[in-house]
Amino acid sequence: MSIGEMLAATVPMARTLNLEFLETTPEKAVVALPDQGEFHNHVGGPHAGAMFTLGESASGAIVLAAFGDQLSRAVPLAVSAEIAYKKLAMGPVTATATLGRPAADVVAELDAGERPEFPVAIEIRRGDGAVTGEMTVLWTLRPNS
Repeated sequence: MSIGEMLAATVPMARTLNLEFLETTPEKAVVALPDQGEFHNHVGGPHAGAMFTLGESASGAIVLAAFGDQLSRAVPLAVSAEIAYKKLAMGPVTATATLGRPAADVVAELDAGERPEFPVAIEIRRGDGAVTGEMTVLWTLRPNS
């Protein structure tokens, strides 16, 4: 089962929004939100909450790709998130997530008995390539007790 399939199977909100996990590697995750009228806002584009969920889902996908081998000893948890809506989003939108720190540095902190935190940067783009949103999700790997 791919990371995208696993997230779609275990995260009801990802299924509800019909998110499409296009690419999921430790270097990049790309997730698409199809254009769906039931998730539009008052101007006919994707609702801000749907775009937030899209970005957070892309961040979760890259975290699982980068740190999935650590799940036996730590749980990934989102600590905080910030989003900026830059331009009007219309039609389908795509979120691309990248890690803000090298994965090896995060694992080294976990190895040292710490609870590492690391940012994931996300760009949300509409079909013409324009950036409609920028988001940062701060994640942690909480060591299992």
